[in-house]
Amino acid sequence: MGHNKSSVSGSYILLVGIGSFSLAVIFAIISELFVRKLDNIALSFIILLVIIFIGIISDTLGTAVTAAQETPFHAMAAKRVMGAQQGVYLIRNADRVANIANDVIGDIAGTVSGALGISIVARLIMLNPGWDAFILNILITSSVASITVSGKALGKKFALSRPNNIIFFVGKNMARLEKLLGQDPFRKNRRSKG
Repeated sequence: MGHNKSSVSGSYILLVGIGSFSLAVIFAIISELFVRKLDNIALSFIILLVIIFIGIISDTLGTAVTAAQETPFHAMAAKRVMGAQQGVYLIRNADRVANIANDVIGDIAGTVSGALGISIVARLIMLNPGWDAFILNILITSSVASITVSGKALGKKFALSRPNNIIFFVGKNMARLEKLLGQDPFRKNRRSKG
């Protein structure tokens, strides 16, 4: 029962706050620059959909990590299955992983996609001065909200029905990245935790 103890400390919360601000600034600048430089509105919409999709994927991961079971990953780790150790690490740090996936990446993607939607409206009005800004703004804002909410609902449903599959998939990709980098950036202090 004592295993459910939160690993979220005050310094971690401060670090997440600073990291969130920095990520939001980077996300916003990149997306705004893209939209301002692009005369191609279709490409601007694709960028908007990619940002919404990032939010949905991260939300799905955040849900899956809290629902996943650690035991199958121990069995796979014993057989040296690639990604199993990483899966154990993710599940053991579920509160932090869920916080970063849902609250940091998910919320930043939501905020940036909303702001990007408004930028696209402004761009469309500049290119088509006769269009009604109010109606266009409502249409795009509602569409962004609708895609985000329904996408996250589908993601949650999938995450709750196959949490171990999702964590194993993420674990395998973490293992590949570790192999590529020749180190484990995600789990550098795992041995000290015992």
